[in-house]
This record gives sequence, C-alpha cells and structure tokens, in this order.
Amino acid sequence: MIGVGVFLVTYVLVSARRIGWLGLDRPTAALGGAVAVVGLGVLGPDQAIAAVDGETLLLLLGVMGIGAFLVLDGVFDAVEARLAPLAARPAVLLAAVVWGAGGLAALVTNDAVCLLGTPLVLRIVRRYGLPPVPFLLALASGANTGSAATLVGNPQNMLCARLGGLQFLDHLLLVGPLVVLALAANQVVLAVLCELPPSREAVPLGPPAPLGRRQALTAGVLALTVVAWMVGAPLGWTAAGAFVLLLLAHRRDAREVWRHVDGPLLLFFAGLFVVVEGLRSTGAVDAVFARVPLEGLGTAGLAGVFVVGSNVVSNVPFILVVRDQLDGLPDPTRAWTLLAVASTFAGNLTLLGSAANVIVAEGAREVGGIGFREHLRVGVPVTLVTTAIAVLWLR
Repeated sequence: MIGVGVFLVTYVLVSARRIGWLGLDRPTAALGGAVAVVGLGVLGPDQAIAAVDGETLLLLLGVMGIGAFLVLDGVFDAVEARLAPLAARPAVLLAAVVWGAGGLAALVTNDAVCLLGTPLVLRIVRRYGLPPVPFLLALASGANTGSAATLVGNPQNMLCARLGGLQFLDHLLLVGPLVVLALAANQVVLAVLCELPPSREAVPLGPPAPLGRRQALTAGVLALTVVAWMVGAPLGWTAAGAFVLLLLAHRRDAREVWRHVDGPLLLFFAGLFVVVEGLRSTGAVDAVFARVPLEGLGTAGLAGVFVVGSNVVSNVPFILVVRDQLDGLPDPTRAWTLLAVASTFAGNLTLLGSAANVIVAEGAREVGGIGFREHLRVGVPVTLVTTAIAVLWLR
C-alpha cells in the first residue's frame, strides 16, 4: 500500500501549510508527493502525466490572469473609495464587505478576492479605528460563500465542473439564488455574533468615478467571458482566451501581470492530481466506501459527509478521492452540484478549512490576525446555517 502511505505523508505536509525545518510549502509538498508516486512505482510516468487535469489548470490560470488585470487597473482602489464612507456605519460596512466579496469571488475566485481584499479592509479599519476581526471574517466568509455561485468561483467548483460534467449556466441558475440566501444568512450571523461600534454621522457618497479606458476594457472582456461560459463555451479555454486578449489589448509589460498569477498554486494542483490518482490506484478508496456507501444517505447525509470530508482531508483532495463514488449515484449531476456547494460552505467551518481563510489571517498579522477560536465561533454557525439552506434547496 505504498500509494496510501505517499498520500498520507503528502496530506500531513500539505495540511501543515509550511514545514519550516524542511523548507517545504504546500506546492513543494504536492510536487514531492507526485515524484514519490512515480519514483516508488505506484504509477508509471505516462499514467502520472495523464492524471493531471490540464483543463482545470488552464481555467485556474485564465481566471487568475483576469484577476491580475483587475488589480493593475486599480479596480480595488475604486472599491476602497466606495467602501470608506460606509465606515461611519459599521453594520452597513460589514454587509458591504460580505456581499462585495461574495459577488466578486463568484467571478475571480475566493482566494484572489481575499488576497487582494485583505489590505483594502485593513486600510479602512485602521483609518477609522474599527475592530478588524469582524470585517476580516466578513471578507473571508463572504468570499467563500459567494464563490459557490459559479463553477469558476473556487478551485473545488472548477474540479466538480470538470469531473462531474456540470454546465456553467445550469449551475448558476440553480445555485445562484441559494447563494443569495446563504450570503444573507452569513451577514446575519456575523452581525449577531460580532460586536460592532455604534454608527456615527454618515459621510455622503459622491457619484462613482467613470471607468477609465483600461478598466472599461477589462470589465468588457470579463462580461463577454461570462456570457461565453453561459452559452456553453469550454470554461478553461474561454478563460485562457480572455487572459490572452487582455494581454494583447492592454499592451502592458507582461512581467507586471505574471507577478499577480499564482504559479505555485498551479504546481500544487498538478502534484495533487498525481498523488490522489496514486491513492485511487491502490483500491483503498473503493474498500472504504464499500463499507460506508454514499448511496441511500439522502441529501442531508451526503452534505454532512461532504462537509466533514472536506475538513478532514481538505476539499480538493476529498473531491478527487470520491469522484468514482459520485459517478455511481442515481443522480450524479445533483450529487456533484451538492458536493461543489457543500465543500465550499465547509471552508468556513475552521480557520484551516479554506485557503482563503489562511490568506486573510496571514495578511492581517500586523493587527493581530484571526485566532482559531475567534474564527470557530463564527465559522461553525455560518457553515451549519448555509449548509442547511443548501440541503433544503437541493433536496
């Protein structure tokens, strides 16, 4: 059972986020696991290459590239200018962060929104003397919750789209209204559990600044990309095409753009594909689910398994592990949709449940960050309530 051992070691290293004395981070651990899978003969070199899902990596690359242009075009600076006057009404600002992060994450991924939004939130709370934790939690949880609305909102949804054959428009029409309810619940939980200062005299909002040429171009390409996804264009190649179009149209030094594209994340996924395929080749996964079959659990039971599995094994490896079992269910499309939603909402459960949470916590170290218990106090009710909404909606 060498494949099982390689998976377990890789999982421990990946879960630890960073092993200082070994100089390892998550991408290095995943790559090392992939090399071990081939080196120890669990998979042959050709089998390992075939296990890497190129279209998922292409989709990640394209979406990150589009997000890079949003940064370079100053879109987040414009967002900050609109949010700052709301600081006089903390409850309104909290809602704006939840809904803004959720809406944007559905298009450019939750991780990207948290990476780019954390400095923005910190500048606002510092300038107006607001407690940082509620707004940081709003950013992370809002981005996680909102990202479930589309098949490009986060890496696990991308995987579910690819492996489960889900269609962008069908998913959006079914899950979009569910996510609106979930974001509302997310906001209510935060407002109830987080202590906010009283409102002060509000600063009136002026008219929004008109879009510059570059901003309008990026917004137009993003809108066309969404339309293309809606009519059934391939997710990965459409995103990559939009990225290339922006590179050509902006005539910007490409090196500026590549600085905002997370290459190690692509490496992490490529390595993980190989490691999980090595695990699946041992038959260990089939043996486990032969004892605990998914069929017959019902929507609530499946959602519970997906939430727990996504936190025990982490959502991306868990999706890769259960792919065969989902395909064998009576309604695999509905099961894949539930997995996409539940594994995303599960990311709010603990501080380590989602990379987006870790990004926010790490970025906020200068103001004390977010403690594990602080996150758990909000993350548990947010996850339970949003998952319950999903179960009722998708039953």
